[in-house]
Amino acid sequence: MSYAPDGQQYQPYRPQGQQPQDHREQPEPARRTSRARRWLIAGASLLALAGITAGVLNHYEIPPFTDKGSAVSFGQTPGGGGKNNGASRQSASSKMLMPTGPAAEFKNSMTLPDGTHVAVTTLDGKKSGFKGKVWVWAPKEYGDPKFAMSGFPVMIALPGGAGFPNNYWMGTDLGLQTSIGKWYAEGKSKPFILAMPVLNPEPDDKGIYWDGSDIPGQPKMGTWLAEDVPDLMKANFRTVKSRDGWAFMGSSTGGFAGLKAVLKHPDKFKAVIASGPDIVPDSSLWKGHDKEKAENNPEVLAKQLIDRKGPDVYLAFQVGDSENNKKTLPDVQRFIATFGNKGPVHTDLRVIKGGQHNAKTYVPNMGEGPVQFISKVMEGPVE
Repeated sequence: MSYAPDGQQYQPYRPQGQQPQDHREQPEPARRTSRARRWLIAGASLLALAGITAGVLNHYEIPPFTDKGSAVSFGQTPGGGGKNNGASRQSASSKMLMPTGPAAEFKNSMTLPDGTHVAVTTLDGKKSGFKGKVWVWAPKEYGDPKFAMSGFPVMIALPGGAGFPNNYWMGTDLGLQTSIGKWYAEGKSKPFILAMPVLNPEPDDKGIYWDGSDIPGQPKMGTWLAEDVPDLMKANFRTVKSRDGWAFMGSSTGGFAGLKAVLKHPDKFKAVIASGPDIVPDSSLWKGHDKEKAENNPEVLAKQLIDRKGPDVYLAFQVGDSENNKKTLPDVQRFIATFGNKGPVHTDLRVIKGGQHNAKTYVPNMGEGPVQFISKVMEGPVE
C-alpha cells in the first residue's frame, strides 16, 4: 500500500485486467538480474564511500592519503656535489649555475594539480645569524628533460602583514604558483622558481615590524632576505649566474622590502614587482638610528643609483585605487615622478581599478603588466 503526500491511500495504476505482481514469483533470470543490480549498487556505494573517506583523510592530512611531510628533491643529491650537481659540471662560459650544495632537507607542504610541490625547509642563515622557514616551488618545466642543463630565474616572494610564522604566498589559495605556470604558457612571464621566506623574525602583534632591514640591535632581516635566501636557492637549484635571473616581488611591507632590496643591491637583483608598497621605512625600531634608516630608504637609494649611473633596475608597481591607506597611490606616483625613468631607474605603474590592499587583488593583475615588464629584461632558462 502506498500513501499520497497528503496521507490519502491510493492504488498504483495498472492496465485493466493486470494483477498485482508477486516479486517472490519472479522467473530465475529476473532474480539473477535483480541480485546483480543490488551487488552493482552496493559496490558503487562502497567505492563512493572509499573515495569520500580518502578525501577526508587527505584533507586532514592523515597518511597514507597525503604526501604532506614527505621528502622532496629538486634534482639535488643529498649533501650537495655528486654527479648530478655541482659547479664542476658547467663550463666557464655558461650562464647557468649548477646547484652548489649542500642540499637542504625539503619537506612537502602541498602538491599542486600539475604534480609540482611547494616544499619547506628551515634555513639557518650563516650570514644573518637568523634561523627561519623558507618555502620553495619550481615550475613543471624545471623537471622537463629539455631543460635539464638550464638555469632558471628566481623570484623571492614576500608577504605583507605579519610575515611570520608563515609566508602566505606558499598557500595555493592565492594562485601565485599556478598563475606563473599559466603566464609562462601564454608568453607573459619567465618560468620563475619561487623562494618564499618568512619576512619578520616574530609576530608583529604589537605593531612592530622590521622593514626587511638590518636594524641595529635587531635580527638582520635585510641580510637574511638578500643573502641567505639566495644562497639557499643557489645551493639547491639550477639558477642564473648573473643578476639577470634574480628578482623580488611583494605586497604591502613585503613590497617595500623587495623594492628596497633591489635598490640597495642592484649588483645582485635586477627587478621587483611591488604591490601596494610603503615607499619609506617607518618601523618604530629605527628610533635612534637615523643614519641606518636613511641607508634603507628607497628614495635615498634611488637617487644614489641615478648619481652612480647604474646598474639598471626595473621597478614594476601596482596599486589599487581603493587602497585602505589613501597615501599609497600618491606616494608611489610621487616616487615615480621623482626618480622613475631617469637614468638607470626604470619604472612602470599599473593602477588597479577598484583594487584593494590585499593579495587577492594583486595576483590576477600581475599578469596584466608587471610580470611582463620585468620578464622582458630578465633571463632564463639559460644554459
